[in-house]
Amino acid sequence: MNAEMHAIARMRSDFATKFGIPRQSGLVDELRSTIVFEPEFRNADALRGIEDFSHLWIIWQFSEAVRQGWSPTVRPPRLGGNTRMGVFATRSPFRPNNLGLSCVKLLGVEQTAAYGTVLHVGGADLLDGTPIFDIKPYVPYADCHPEASGGFTDTAGDFLLNVDFPAGLLALLPPEKQEAAIGVLSHDPRPSYQRKAGRIYGLTFAGFDIRFTVEDDVLTVHEVRRP
Repeated sequence: MNAEMHAIARMRSDFATKFGIPRQSGLVDELRSTIVFEPEFRNADALRGIEDFSHLWIIWQFSEAVRQGWSPTVRPPRLGGNTRMGVFATRSPFRPNNLGLSCVKLLGVEQTAAYGTVLHVGGADLLDGTPIFDIKPYVPYADCHPEASGGFTDTAGDFLLNVDFPAGLLALLPPEKQEAAIGVLSHDPRPSYQRKAGRIYGLTFAGFDIRFTVEDDVLTVHEVRRP
């Protein structure tokens, strides 16, 4: 029995750093990413039939959260970062095996000269370069449970910010990235333990630094520049 796991692909996304990545997949539908397979797995036959599915499960590694040892409890951001819950009752990156699970929308399958067959997906919550260990189709009859309860996430809520992104600054972003940027900002990228009114925060997205402040429920963008 071979217990070793090897990355089969890497995610190519607009997030160069962890800051600003949505806390779950599917929260920002406008996000666009590409799954690029490692050379030894660039076999089109392995993807035969995948285009018939609308969504995929991605099993990946929290590559920026690998550490020695583990803790049985963690502090979920959705609870303010102060309340401890069991690690297996959360989706925290600080887990014994550092594995993540995301459901993404399959937008297209493309044959490229440089990378073989790649998958274009929407709504992914992965850092650029994240190693992917497996891909499985989302099967509605088995995977969809409308009656399911969400534990502490049912009451924590998802509080969206109103984003004030001046037109002149928004125009500095490529048109196809603008709605995604607004979506990411609306989900409040700030750490739950670091939310001071008037403080200037910086988000790196799609090759741009976006600087903003938050006052009450309004996020205001002040600057957009190349790093």
